[in-house]
This record gives sequence, C-alpha cells and structure tokens, in this order.
Amino acid sequence: MPVDLNRSSHALSFIVIVVLIDSIGFGILLPVMPQLIISLSDVSLADAARIGGYLMVTYAGIQFLAAPILGNLADMYGRRPVLLFSLAALTLDYMFMVLAPTLAWLFVARMIAGVASSSWSIAYAFVTDITPADKRAQRFGMIGAAFGGGFVLGPVIGGFLGEFGPRVPFIAAALLGLTNLVYGYFVMGESLTLEHRRPFQLRRANPVGAILQLRKYPVVLGLAVAYFLYMIGHNSLPSTWTYYTIEKFSWSESQIGLSLGFAGIFMILVQAFLIRWAIPAFGAYKAGVIGMLAIIVGFCGYAFSTSGWQLYPWLAVASISGFVTPAFQSIMTSQIPANAQGELQGALSSLGSIPTIIGPLFMTQIFAAFTAETAPFYFPGVSFFAAAVLSLLCLLIFMPVVKKHKLTRLGASA
Repeated sequence: MPVDLNRSSHALSFIVIVVLIDSIGFGILLPVMPQLIISLSDVSLADAARIGGYLMVTYAGIQFLAAPILGNLADMYGRRPVLLFSLAALTLDYMFMVLAPTLAWLFVARMIAGVASSSWSIAYAFVTDITPADKRAQRFGMIGAAFGGGFVLGPVIGGFLGEFGPRVPFIAAALLGLTNLVYGYFVMGESLTLEHRRPFQLRRANPVGAILQLRKYPVVLGLAVAYFLYMIGHNSLPSTWTYYTIEKFSWSESQIGLSLGFAGIFMILVQAFLIRWAIPAFGAYKAGVIGMLAIIVGFCGYAFSTSGWQLYPWLAVASISGFVTPAFQSIMTSQIPANAQGELQGALSSLGSIPTIIGPLFMTQIFAAFTAETAPFYFPGVSFFAAAVLSLLCLLIFMPVVKKHKLTRLGASA
C-alpha cells in the first residue's frame, strides 16, 4: 500500500537527492565529452562538436518515444517502480561510456540514457502527488535547486577527474548512479494512491497521442509551445559550451568545470532561495517573464564576450532563468487532474525531447559552420545568439497565452 507521503519526512528529500545525484552524474560528463569523442575518432574540434550533436539527437529521439510510455505506466503502477527502472538504466548508460571502445558504443549508451530520462518527469509527477497546488512552484524550485547543486559539483568533479583521463569521470558517474538506485530501492515510498491510478492506454502512451491529450487544456498547449521554443534555445548551453570555451578562450577541462560549477551555484541560490520569495511576491506569470528576460540578456552576453572572465557575470544574470521552469510547471500542473499528472509529465518530457533533438543538432552544426575554415565569417557565439532569439519568441507567446485565460487563481496575474 502507498505510504502517506504528505506526512513522511523522506518524500521530498528523497526526490531532491535523486535529482541531485542524477545531475551530478550528468554534469561530470560535460567537460570531457569532446576529448572522449576525439580520442575515439581522431577528428577536429569542429567535427567533434558535430558528432556530439548527433549523440544528443540519439538520446532525445529515444526519450521522445519512451517518455510517454513510462509516464503512462507511472499513472497505472505508481511512480516508484518506473523511477527505479529509470535509475537502473542510467547506471547502465554510464557503464557503457566507461567501456566504450568505439563511437558506436557511445551511441548505444545514449539510447539507454534516453530510456532513463524519465526519472526527471517522474520526479515532477512525484512532487505533484504530494504537494498542494499553491505550494508546487516553490517545490519545483527545490527540484531546480537540486539540479543546480549537481551542476555545481558535477562539472567541477568532471573537470578535475578529466585531467586523469577522459573516461575517469564516467566511472564516478556510474558509481553515483548505482548509489542512487540502491538508495531509492530501500528508502523510496509510493506517492500515487490507488484511487488516483488509471488503466494504461496505448493510444495515450505514444508520443503523438500523449501530446494530443494536451489539446484538452488550452493553457497547457499554448504554454507547451512557448516552452518548446525556450528549450531549443536552452539546449545551446549543454551542447556547445565546452566546444565554445575551448575554441574561443582555449579553456582546459578544469576551467570548463569551474565555469559550469559557478553557474550551478547561482542556480541553487535562485531556485532554493530567491524563487521561494519571487513566486509568492510576483506570481508565476511575472516570475516567468523575469526569468525569460534574464536568459535573453545572458545568451547575448555569452555570444559577444571577448574575454573568458566576462562569461561569469553573464552566467550570474542568466541564472535568474531558474524562474522559468517552476513558473511553467506551476501553471500547467494546476490545469490537470491528479490521475493524469504522470501522463502530463510524460507528454511534456516527450515534447521537451523534440527540442533536445532539434536544439543540439542545430546548435552544434551552426557552431561548427561558423568556426570551420570555410565559415562565411568567424562567430563562435552564434549558437547563443540564436538561443536569445528563440527565448524572445517564447516570451512573446507566453505573455498573451497566460493573460488570455486570466489565470488569477494560479497566482499568475499580471
């Protein structure tokens, strides 16, 4: 029987720890991926960026197919078994990266990681199950803070361990994944009560069917379109930051790790502390607008920086974009019944995987195109400038959608 997680001290803390460890494992990989690709294929940095984009597309394509299936399974069987499955798959992914003798192994690993990606969407559904609607934005902010914490520790650890070899960070990530799985097996309870479960339906468990379900909720559909554009731009950072800083500023693995760790510190400050004041003070709508304006400014700052140190203040400004996801999640989850939250998160994860197909491919290809010897002109910051434009389009959709439906009861008033 599901435990009463509203009274359990382990409920929210467990999910925070899951996300923290997952994000550490993800962040560990960022500083060393170019070197691993180059060591397996003997290509230039520009070509390594292209391959890195293909790897991210592989991951996102599998995520697109798997997320709605796992989200619907979580609505039928509960969050716990699906989350444990995802954690096991993630650990296996890291082991493949450790042992990979060829590039083909990296692509297999990314496929496994695409299946494992449901841990994030199930974590959000888990928090939704145990949290009143008026408290969700703050708790989603805590999830974001956990991601930020991992983003502090992961790249710093990865940059340090990467100095000993490009595979060493993957060993650490595999051990973290195994720790997460064991911890979850022995500590995690179930958040979805039996009366809130629903039968599995294949027509709702495929990507197209899951996304089409959003048509029932006009606000959710409109915001999903805006968030889609935001996420395409947002993918410019994980897909090109390492290549960009190596190309333009000749940074080492440790310098890259420290810069991402710096970004993570501000992410924690925003999502663990500032957002807990901002959402009640401004409402989800205004907080989302502020976050999108901040990321637009930050992307432009990255694109046109002329010295490496200049990236740091822009990272601090861009961290205010931590308002965006909790604001979107707060508004969207309030529109969906309890027995469809897993489906919602699966649909959003599937929809969100499309930008992670388009974004990394687009961003890495334009980076390579504008840094190669045949480039029409040299502009290594082109991917960040493109991300700023996409974020502006997101803002221009978000504002009228929310205002049109007058979501005053969500704290989303203008």
